[in-house]
Amino acid sequence: MGYKFPKGFLWGGATAANQMEGGFHEGNKGLNIADVLPGGKQRLSILAEPGFNFEIDPNKYYPNHEGIDFYHRYKEDIALFAEMGFKAFRMSIAWTRIFPRGDELEPNEEGLAFYDRVFDELHKYGIEPVVTISHYEMPVTLVKEYGGWRNREVVTFFERYVTAIFNRYKNKVKYWMTFNEINSGLMMPIMGLGFAIQKEEDKYQPTYQAYHHQFVASAKAVKLGHEIIPGSQIGCMIIFAPTYSFDCNPENVMYALDQERLFNFFCGDVQVRGEYPAFIKRYFKEHNINLEIQPGDLELIKEGTVDYIGFSYYMSRTEKKNKTQEEIGQGNMIGGVKNPFLKASDWGWEIDPEGLRISLNKLYDRYRVPLFVVENGLGAYDKVEEDGSINDDYRIDYLREHIKAMGESIEDGVDLMGYTSWGCIDLVSASSGEYSKRYGFIYVDKHDDGSGTLERSRKKSFFWYKDVIASNGENL
Repeated sequence: MGYKFPKGFLWGGATAANQMEGGFHEGNKGLNIADVLPGGKQRLSILAEPGFNFEIDPNKYYPNHEGIDFYHRYKEDIALFAEMGFKAFRMSIAWTRIFPRGDELEPNEEGLAFYDRVFDELHKYGIEPVVTISHYEMPVTLVKEYGGWRNREVVTFFERYVTAIFNRYKNKVKYWMTFNEINSGLMMPIMGLGFAIQKEEDKYQPTYQAYHHQFVASAKAVKLGHEIIPGSQIGCMIIFAPTYSFDCNPENVMYALDQERLFNFFCGDVQVRGEYPAFIKRYFKEHNINLEIQPGDLELIKEGTVDYIGFSYYMSRTEKKNKTQEEIGQGNMIGGVKNPFLKASDWGWEIDPEGLRISLNKLYDRYRVPLFVVENGLGAYDKVEEDGSINDDYRIDYLREHIKAMGESIEDGVDLMGYTSWGCIDLVSASSGEYSKRYGFIYVDKHDDGSGTLERSRKKSFFWYKDVIASNGENL
């Protein structure tokens, strides 16, 4: 059964510059956080453990340096997106292509010109760019010399960056998002906030101070975007994982609610409603967090609320107040206990299509602004058959059920703008730095040991998604 998706629904795919572009030293680009994160399972421990130094180790492999070479192959890739019928392509701009150190006064023309070419190529095919301004690629200079988002001065550097790209691309980009998965900094401050927690450091104070600076920066970006690009839509972007109570014990229900508000709603409440919610004020009090808030900050946050909510949806989370080590769900990146009703992916991420409908309804009920599913997909091992075909029916099944959930939510009355499936072309995994964790409709011949031709080929899901888009969701 198909669903009635709105006319003009933005079907497409999603990527990030640091996971696909490559060319990490070309075009006068500076080093960013992703450039100093090695590939493989060690990345997860780096992201979780204290004391990372943001240096390149010559004895380790850095897959993000080459990515899938979109920097040189963007025309070929965009032609494939157009063949699928994309209406939108979610991508990010690499901050260090525009300001290689992050603290320069003038932008880098080579970087600006590269994205001009990419946007022109998208428009050639009638594909709308949806651009994330900062997607896990903060300049390393801002991390090492300024302390990342803990430092108020970074707000000024971000404002300079935003002003440069809004002025340059005002006739090419209508849809923007400020910070990718902004709430991920609660779990992975390295990628989201630009600093590693040190052993002797209390994590609460620097984390939430950094968030305050990001909220100020996001509000400034929204206001600038509306001034420089009339009619632009500037959104926030969060990870959303609906939180279930393990059972109907009120203690567990309350614990699940607390966890959900802290992770799913804290950033949204500030960026969409324009104020710090009461529950976070209580949390600050209980954890001795005292934010440095400058005069005018709260007014600015109130004035700079976003136009829509972009969010990623991969999994739900099940919570229990007193859980044992054995009960913790392995692989579910955001924690919680194992849900006995759900199956998991090859990487242990629990698969819950109904959770997407729950998420859409929760978000729309709370905020009443348009929603945009800008990431969703299945990371899996793909097998290339002898004839070159890739029969990824498991991916088709996963996406079909999630698109059905979106269709149901539209029937529920949710205002949904679009859907950009994550990793529409295979790329480097953000959490594990692996090529083998594949999400794409397009296979890229590149492997975890660095071997491969980078040749592109169409998977079975490529043709399926092409039909979904052509029928506006009728043919699933």
